[in-house]
Amino acid sequence: MQVRVLGAAAGGGFPQWNAASAACRRARNGDPAAKPATQASIAVSADGRRWVLVNAAPDLRQQIEATPPLHPQAALRSSPIAAIVLTNADVDAVAGLLHLREGTPFALYAHERVLRVLDGNPIFDVVNRAIVPRRQIEPGGRAVLADAAGASLDLALEAFLAPGKLPLYLEGQPGRALDTAALDGDTLGLELDAGAGRLVYLANCARLDDAMLERVAGADLLFLDGTLWRDDEMIVQGVGAKTGRRMGHISMSGPEGAIARLRDVPVGRRVFIHVNNTNPALLADSPERAELERAGWEVAFDGMELRL
Repeated sequence: MQVRVLGAAAGGGFPQWNAASAACRRARNGDPAAKPATQASIAVSADGRRWVLVNAAPDLRQQIEATPPLHPQAALRSSPIAAIVLTNADVDAVAGLLHLREGTPFALYAHERVLRVLDGNPIFDVVNRAIVPRRQIEPGGRAVLADAAGASLDLALEAFLAPGKLPLYLEGQPGRALDTAALDGDTLGLELDAGAGRLVYLANCARLDDAMLERVAGADLLFLDGTLWRDDEMIVQGVGAKTGRRMGHISMSGPEGAIARLRDVPVGRRVFIHVNNTNPALLADSPERAELERAGWEVAFDGMELRL
C-alpha cells in the first residue's frame, strides 16, 4: 500500500491567510523549519495507479498539481483518483469536491449523515451524480472500495465512529445538539489495508477513550489528530475562545493528550496530521517537536511518502 500526504495542516492551512503569528511569518519568509502546509488529506493506493483520497480539502486542486501520481495519464480528460472517502462534513473535508466538477468519474463514500449534508446543499450537485455515485459507509462493516464503475480498488475499508462533533456551520441549528463525545456519524475514523499492513486514519477526534485505544492498537501506520499542542492553546495565544476539546480535537500533550494516552499502546509508525498553525510542534526546531519525536512520533508534511 502506497500512501501520500497531500496536506498536513488543520483548517486554514499553514500559514493561515489572516494569521500574523511568528510561526506564520517564518513560513512566509521561507524558513526551512516552518514548512508551509495545505489542509489535511492523504491519498492511498494498492497498485500505484488508482488512488483513493481521504477527504477533499479546499486545497485539493493545488494538492493534485503537487502530486505527479494524481496527474491525468490515461486520456486527455482522466484522473487516477478513483474514489474519495469523507470522514466528516466539515468545510475542510468536503469543499475540495467542487474542484472535481469537470465530468470525470470517481466514487464518493461517506456516512449517511455526511451524505445528507451534501444532498441538502445543491452546490454539490455540480459533481454529477450520474458519473460520481454516492455510496453510504456502514461503520463496523468491512468492504472493498470500488471505482465509479464498480471495479475493485483492492483496498479494504472499515470505518468506525469516533468522538467528535457536527460541522461548525451546523452548530446551533434546531435539533442539532453539540456533543463532542457523540458517536453518531459526524466523525469517522478509518482502517485501510491492501493485504499487507494496516493503516488507521483518525485526524479528527475529541478524546482517546478506551474504545479508541483498542481500535488503533496494532496499527502499522497511524495518522492521528494533531491539531493542538495543548487544550487551551487558542485561548492562551489570544486567537480564539474555544478549547481544543470544544472544537472536537484532542491535544498532543498533557495527561489526557495523545502522546500520554498512546504511550503503552502497540502502534508502528505514529504520525500527527491536521496540525493547526498555532501548534508550536509545526516548527521543526521547537522544543515541542523534539519532545514528540523523543516519544516516537512524527509530524506529517505535504508530500510525505509512506509504504506498507
